Amino acid sequence: MRKIIEKCPACQNEVIVTRISCTRCECEVTGQFQPTIFNRLTPESLAFVETFVRLRGNIKEMERELSVPYSTIRNRLDEVILELGFVPGAHIPPPEPPAMPGVSQQEILKRLESGEITPEEATEELGKVK
Repeated sequence: MRKIIEKCPACQNEVIVTRISCTRCECEVTGQFQPTIFNRLTPESLAFVETFVRLRGNIKEMERELSVPYSTIRNRLDEVILELGFVPGAHIPPPEPPAMPGVSQQEILKRLESGEITPEEATEELGKVK
């Protein structure tokens, strides 16, 4: 299965996911879904993060499992941090999610009124409209 793309192939603008499908029953859900920052990672970086989390961030265990020295683990971790859009070692709060393009407050309220989204989802979406 392909990885979710993060940028429009034509203009490099941010994209949103608008349809999710079940591979078993073929149920489809449409809407506007924000990808997570982890979608930015390459498959190799995602595998590194999965190993890091599974080993509870224990660098010594990472060294043993991956058969690489401490410096390689630290450098690889810094690369992942950069891929996620952070600065290694900086204590900066994560960036705000981008505004939902082309969605008006009125559209969100109509979806709320029709029962398509919950009040909580409407509140969250309204906070993203600029």
